[in-house]
Amino acid sequence: MSNQIELEFESERLRFRPLVVEDLDLAIEQWTDPEVTKYAGGKTYTKKELIAEMPNVVRRCAGGCIGVWCLTDKATNEKVGTAILLPMPVEEDDTNWDLVTGDEIPEGDIEIGYILKQAAWGSGYATEACTRLLQFAFEDSPLKIVVASIDAKNKASERVLLKSGLVPQGIIYSYGAMCPGFRITKSEWMENQMRDV
Repeated sequence: MSNQIELEFESERLRFRPLVVEDLDLAIEQWTDPEVTKYAGGKTYTKKELIAEMPNVVRRCAGGCIGVWCLTDKATNEKVGTAILLPMPVEEDDTNWDLVTGDEIPEGDIEIGYILKQAAWGSGYATEACTRLLQFAFEDSPLKIVVASIDAKNKASERVLLKSGLVPQGIIYSYGAMCPGFRITKSEWMENQMRDV
């Protein structure tokens, strides 16, 4: 795969760039807040745990198109959250970072996700981030299918996925639990783009 994939890009209000170890400040703001983590596994982390985990979280593979992006507000340059294209865990309760290595897309489903710090909630950033990352996935990467799963109580995230064009798949097994699943294929995404023109 070519290294020509442009991993930094923008949406109307957001700038996307690969997450780096120096984004620890954002990780702390997100993952030490129980309101933020409530629907993302429910576990909060200490600063020490996050420092230890950052080298894994910044891993990328498949020419960089699989990994975590830092989202910043273009107007203020403030970090507002993260968005991901990563291997979806099935039995595990978190990403298997050993899969995020090499030049190929990892085996199994690739999930899209987003986590915003609490101060950025209610702004429409999640839908904007999801929509733009799907565009990247299907226009700039070799991905043909993107999936997602949510906590059944997370109605806000369900709305984001539906607005972004993902299709409900019923209950699936991911993150070691049964939960609502969603997916979209490249051809479905392209049909949606034609319809929206």
